[in-house]
Amino acid sequence: MPLSDPDQRMLLHDVADRLNTVADRLPLPDQIRPDPALSEILDDEVRHLARLLGFLAGESAFRHRAAARSSARPTTTVRRTTLALASAAEPTGLALAALSAAVHRLGQLADLAHQAPGAARDRAITTEHQRLEDHLDDSRIYLARAAKHLRAAADTRTPPAAPAVPSPSTTTTRSRSR
Repeated sequence: MPLSDPDQRMLLHDVADRLNTVADRLPLPDQIRPDPALSEILDDEVRHLARLLGFLAGESAFRHRAAARSSARPTTTVRRTTLALASAAEPTGLALAALSAAVHRLGQLADLAHQAPGAARDRAITTEHQRLEDHLDDSRIYLARAAKHLRAAADTRTPPAAPAVPSPSTTTTRSRSR
């Protein structure tokens, strides 16, 4: 049984909330330390985001198959919801890619910590730390973009059906005789 219009909107808001939750759990620049705690945070959020991306892809595929098999045309709300979920996959995937790059940068920082001290190492640490911050910021931006898109789609109302305009043959016209 297809979801009602309010349920379609609730679904989009729920997914947007889940994307925002991942973004909220990412550390801010002043909280970034190349330590195991950050590694754990990234591990958790990569897993959450991968599941959300899998949900978006799976839901899109399910809805596409359902529309192809059904003899009834999907409603405007169903089409809008399906498109919004599919469209959110791209920025969600980009956010996941940015988190993957952050994991790489964190690994680079861990490796640099074991190298001989010196000016070159200090510059490399500064550069890697900035890149790590940039990747986390990129991920937050992509997640915010996906969530905003989903909320906009959820909050767009289907216009009410326009009243049928009577055809000239069904209207009664009064003729004036002079």
